[in-house]
Amino acid sequence: MTVETKLPFDQKYIENFSKQLGEPDWLKDLRLLALAKAEELPLPKPDKTKIDKWNFSQFSKHVVSSSTLSSPDELPEEVKTLIEADEEHKNLYIQRDNTPAFLTVSEDLKEKGVIFTDIHTAAKEHGDLLKQYFMKDGVKIDEHRLTALHAAYLNGGVFVYVPKNVEVEKPLQAVFIHENPEANLFNHVIIVADDNSSVTYVENYISTTETEGAVFNLITEVIANTNAKVSYGAVDNLTENITTYVNRRGVAGRDAKILWALGLMNDGNTISENTTNLVGDGSIGDTKTVVVGRGSQIQNFTTKVVHFGKHTEGNILKHGVMKDSATSIFNGIGKIEHGASKSNAEQESRVLMLSEKARGDANPILLIDEDDVVAGHAASVGRVDPIQLYYLMSRGISKSEAERLIIHGFLDPVVRQMPIESVKNQLTEVIERKVR
Repeated sequence: MTVETKLPFDQKYIENFSKQLGEPDWLKDLRLLALAKAEELPLPKPDKTKIDKWNFSQFSKHVVSSSTLSSPDELPEEVKTLIEADEEHKNLYIQRDNTPAFLTVSEDLKEKGVIFTDIHTAAKEHGDLLKQYFMKDGVKIDEHRLTALHAAYLNGGVFVYVPKNVEVEKPLQAVFIHENPEANLFNHVIIVADDNSSVTYVENYISTTETEGAVFNLITEVIANTNAKVSYGAVDNLTENITTYVNRRGVAGRDAKILWALGLMNDGNTISENTTNLVGDGSIGDTKTVVVGRGSQIQNFTTKVVHFGKHTEGNILKHGVMKDSATSIFNGIGKIEHGASKSNAEQESRVLMLSEKARGDANPILLIDEDDVVAGHAASVGRVDPIQLYYLMSRGISKSEAERLIIHGFLDPVVRQMPIESVKNQLTEVIERKVR
């Protein structure tokens, strides 16, 4: 069934917007095709979460203007704390709402041919390379209405390309700041690691303002070619009243590794998809996720690893804490396709609820179409142990402090295993703020 939807920005607007950015014709044409599809495609149908009344497309401003920065020192303190200032050669991109505000790339990486730039500059200066990867092997524009809207209204993001045999030793960092209450974001991040290369990329989404309502549609595509390794860290910390759709997807070639370290800490309603397609033999996909829900927000998190190649390994580890009257669905899917022999799919999801009104649901799913494989799952959902709480309070600790300690203890096994040190540190600080 198709659903007609009135979109706020039409074909003429998209054509003019693309022209103002100086985009190549292929990207303008893709935008227009996506816009047409968005008017007829249905919304996605996340398991056990009704989103038909959520606002994913109605907003008054597609782009807001912000000033650029001469230095990260001009940022507010809460943003500066996300940036590792002690690094001598920082590779850093800062985006203020829809404006590329600051970029620094070390001369060493430039000499090695590494590309780290905003998505609009990539379209103008590296158009042919971007075209090879933009919404082709990862996320398709016609999967559903939200992917089509994303392609049509693209208004921010990052492009990273690491050439063959290049190892990027220091992390690349992108900070996306939401600071205008009227801003809406359709951000696209592409990370391409060519054969025998490696890179660590860390991104932050942070709100420094409140809003009465905003739409964030965020898509990431990670392409790890033969024997490449991508470590991808993200800490999402957006304010309430932002409706967020976030889709992070990876494609791993032969003997490639994609490691995800995700802290999903938004305060608004959120639909999150994280899929790793293990296409090449011997490829590895590993996802570690922590979540804290509070207030009355509704969230749905689907983590999926699909095994196509032989001897592939997929691991999913998720821990979530629900406070107040927050509701979250945690779907973990391990799928082994026919022919993916000698593969291993493992997953663990655990949810802790801190109040009577909080709701959490963990759904481990194994879809196996091959005999010679190993697969397993573990899941638990429960409320905080009153005996544990009583014990702490009997030692003179307040109830709120006792809950804080329990939350940290529950999430720590996942945080401790995060492969990126800066993400560990950021998550510890964000969790601390959210559980006070």
